[in-house]
Amino acid sequence: MRRVVTSTGFEQLLRGAGLRVTRPRVAVLGAVYAHPHADTDSIISAVRRDLPDVSHQAVYDSLRTLTVVGLVRRIQPAGSVARYESRVGDNHHHLVCRSCGAITDVDCAVGEAPCLTASDDRGYAVDEAEVIYWGLCPACSTEASENTPDPPMPGGESHVRDQ
Repeated sequence: MRRVVTSTGFEQLLRGAGLRVTRPRVAVLGAVYAHPHADTDSIISAVRRDLPDVSHQAVYDSLRTLTVVGLVRRIQPAGSVARYESRVGDNHHHLVCRSCGAITDVDCAVGEAPCLTASDDRGYAVDEAEVIYWGLCPACSTEASENTPDPPMPGGESHVRDQ
């Protein structure tokens, strides 16, 4: 469920994290909330709709600062660019489509954060476990099954599905 936050709410979040309220920070927070799992280029485009003159560097700096203080979470599935989300603090995981790259949040399967306990933590104080489930999203899975030719019929004959 997506949280609706107003610009006043973003200002309160920034102040609560001990940050100065700036137009780029408010715009970046707004973009991350509006576009879950967006990459940096998508966030820059969204921010520029409100602040046309904002620099790439201002957006990068805002994302880094917001990530450091925990207002934004940065994820980077293998083979993907960094992406940002506003769902923080609950150690949820992600489903990633191997075909289209769609990313979806998924709650921990069992237990409390970090929801996975290492068989041997080697003395680390584990506070987070990252799990990424890979597969095909429903749309890509349906498309793949529709485009897969039927196996050959016994006797070497083959047939093709009607399109």
